[in-house]
This record gives sequence, C-alpha cells and structure tokens, in this order.
Amino acid sequence: MYEQDELARYGYRQELARRLRFRDLVAYGLVYMVPIAPMAIFGSVYAGSGGMVALAYAVGVVALVFTAFSYAQMVKAFPMSGSVYNYAGRGISAPVGFLAGWVILLDYVLVPGLLYLVASVAMHATVPAVPVWLWLLGFVAVNTVVNSVGVRMTAMVTRVMLVGELIVLAVFLAVAGWALASGRGKFSWDAFYNSDTFTWSLVAGAVSIAVLSFLGFDGISMLAEETKGGSRQIGRAMAAVLVLAGVLFIAQTWLAAMLVPEPASLLSDGDPNGTAFYDAAAVAGGGWLATLCAVATAIAWGLPNSMVAQVATSRLLYAMARDRQLPAFLAKVSIRRNVPINATLLTGAVSLVLGLYMATRGDGITLLSSLINFGAMVAFLVLHVSVVVHHLIRQGSGNWWAHLVMPGIGFAILAYVVVNANIAAQRLGLAWLALGTVVLAGLYLSGRRPALSGLAPAQPQARHVERV
Repeated sequence: MYEQDELARYGYRQELARRLRFRDLVAYGLVYMVPIAPMAIFGSVYAGSGGMVALAYAVGVVALVFTAFSYAQMVKAFPMSGSVYNYAGRGISAPVGFLAGWVILLDYVLVPGLLYLVASVAMHATVPAVPVWLWLLGFVAVNTVVNSVGVRMTAMVTRVMLVGELIVLAVFLAVAGWALASGRGKFSWDAFYNSDTFTWSLVAGAVSIAVLSFLGFDGISMLAEETKGGSRQIGRAMAAVLVLAGVLFIAQTWLAAMLVPEPASLLSDGDPNGTAFYDAAAVAGGGWLATLCAVATAIAWGLPNSMVAQVATSRLLYAMARDRQLPAFLAKVSIRRNVPINATLLTGAVSLVLGLYMATRGDGITLLSSLINFGAMVAFLVLHVSVVVHHLIRQGSGNWWAHLVMPGIGFAILAYVVVNANIAAQRLGLAWLALGTVVLAGLYLSGRRPALSGLAPAQPQARHVERV
C-alpha cells in the first residue's frame, strides 16, 4: 500500500495500525483542543489582554494557521510520527531534530499532567468529599486503560465526549445570547478592540496565554502512521480543526466578556480562582449554567482532552525511542493492540506523579501552563525554519509563497509572542533547552550521535522496534 511505502522509504516498517479517517482526525484535534477550553483560562486571558480577550484568540488563530500550513508542508515530505522532532531532524539536521524534540517534549509530557490537575481541582471543588489525588488517580487510570486498548477505542470514546462538549457550548451560547438580548449585559466590541488599553505587546502577552487553548491541533501530526489516505489528510485536518475551534473560542469569549459582572476588578486583580467565565455564565443563566460549564470543563480536560494528549505524548516517545534517542523499551509495540504500550504506560505514570506533586504547590497550574506554552511556541519556530531549509534551500523549490513567505510570516508572529511571554516561562523554558543541550553533548561523548533512520531512502530495518 502507498501509506506503507511512505514509511519504507525511510527505513521503517508499518508497526501501528492505519485505522483513522479524516473525521477521526478532526474529532481527535477538537477533543485535544477542547471546544470549551477558554472557559478554564478565560479570566487570565481577559486580564492579560486588557479585556480584549476575543482579539487575543483571533490573533492566536491567525498565528497558528501559518503554523498549520508549515506542518502540512513537512508532513507531506516526511509522513511519519514524531511531529517537529522528525521534521526538524530530517529537514535541517539530526541534532537540531533532537533539540526540537526535547523542547516539544516539554509541551507533550507536561500537558497531560496539567489537564489531569486542572480537572481534579475543579471536580474537588464541585464534590469536596472526594480529594484531588483520588480524582487525579481515577482520570489517569481510565485514560491509560482506554489508550492501551487501541487507537480506535480512543477515537470512539473521544467522539462521544466531543458531542457532549458541543452540546454544553451550544447551551451557553444560546442562553448568553438571550441574556444579552434581554438587557442582562452590555453589548460591546471592546473584547475585540479597546482604544483605552490596546497595545500590540499587551495583546501578544495575552496570546501567549491563550495559545494553551489551541495546543492539540499539532498533535494530529503524531497520528501520521495511523491514518488512512496518507499525509494529505493530516494537513487538511489541522486546518479544519483550527478554523472550527477558533470560531468557537472567539464566540464564547466575546459573549462572556460582555457578561462579566465586575470587569474592572477582573482587570486589576486577575482571576486567581479561575471562576471568571463561570461568574459570567451565572449572570447569563444563573447558578445552574455556571455549574454546568464548570463540570463540563473539568470532565473535558480530565477525560477526552487528557486522553488524546496521552496518545500524542506516547507517539513522540515512541518515535524518538525507535531512533535510539530515548531508551529502547519505549519503542515496544503491542502486537495485539498495535499501540506503543510502554510509552503509553510511562506517560500515564509521569502524568500521575507530576499531577500529584503540582497539586501541593500553590502555583502549580500557572507554572505548568507557562512552561507548556513556551515549549510549544519555540518548537513551532523551529518548524517554520525547517520548511525553509528543507524545501527552499535543500530541494531548490521555486514555490516561494509556500516555502518562504508563509513560514516567514508565521515565524515573525510567534517570535513576537515569545518575546512578550511570561518572563518566568522564558527562563524555565531556556533552562530546559540548556539541559537538552547538555544531554545532546552527552550523546555525542558516549558515541550515540543523534541519527534518524532513512534520511535518504533506505530498505526497511528490523532493528528499530520490539514487538510485545
């Protein structure tokens, strides 16, 4: 088959089952991004943007559309799992790919832990009798079992939960719209532009927070080896997910911004308890709507969102391990389930330990969020560079629009956002990158110089993976 030949060209065998269709990829991306994701961080983005929360999400959509375009270019060139790790390693050089993988690892490894923690804290607030650690353990256990069964089971479960999220969002949009029409809020375009507070640096700083809601569209690229129809489906699914989610994010934050009960207080004091969106929902429909949105957000982050995040993380670990840049046991694939079983189990274990530890810190959620966003945006910057180096410089492409202008614009926007991001995130992110450089140096000293299989077309190799 063509899809299997795509991998064979680079020295890999088809180990994972190709069972996912375009609609599965779109559902996966939407679930990973969570259509109601802004509900959890609405207050932080609102305060950080000077009230222009819808503008922050709109800029985020624009910035990441360019990133999605670059992903589409690279996944066509290298149709395999591994995301930025593979694209930078093959498009630029193996050492750069290792560092890109190391940076995106910061995103992928921390994301499930953050999602489990946010969901567990929210559920504990709703049902105080159940402690945070027990909620966290339950979420991790359920998702690890489902993901170990196989990717089709994951796709089926997440589609069902996606429908539930969309129903909750539809209820909020309808009730909020009716409330505004009835005079319970003040119609305004300030969420898109407020001349009293607007500066580009302010908006960029808010975008660096809002990016958390968008993370997940790139996770679709991790499923390149499990998709029917080849690499074309990956790029199409990314674009569709970004546009759909972007419209939903902008609509719900705009309505919520017009219903915030005390906007001046939110701007000055922030949203330390993370309840700003639910306070707006209470203004629109009362306590029942606030509770519905809060519980739906908690379940969405704790089950379907973290479930697909665990899938993406395990595929990155699997891809790096089969290239001998992580321990070999992570490359083991279950014959029965066609999933990277050890990588899946390790992801669940790390998420559990990380979530339990961060639950003891008062700034755990904020710290994790900042680190995740920084890691993702730096990796996206490397992705844009990979497009230019591989297509324009190495391949001599004459398509300057696709292989220079588009990635160049995407790089410029994201670079501005990174520069204006949280300073603590910048420092910790750079420290992580420095640690990766030390690890890379250690690989060179130990004679394990980073190398990706099949940088030139090769025969399938049998050594890269064990099956169990």
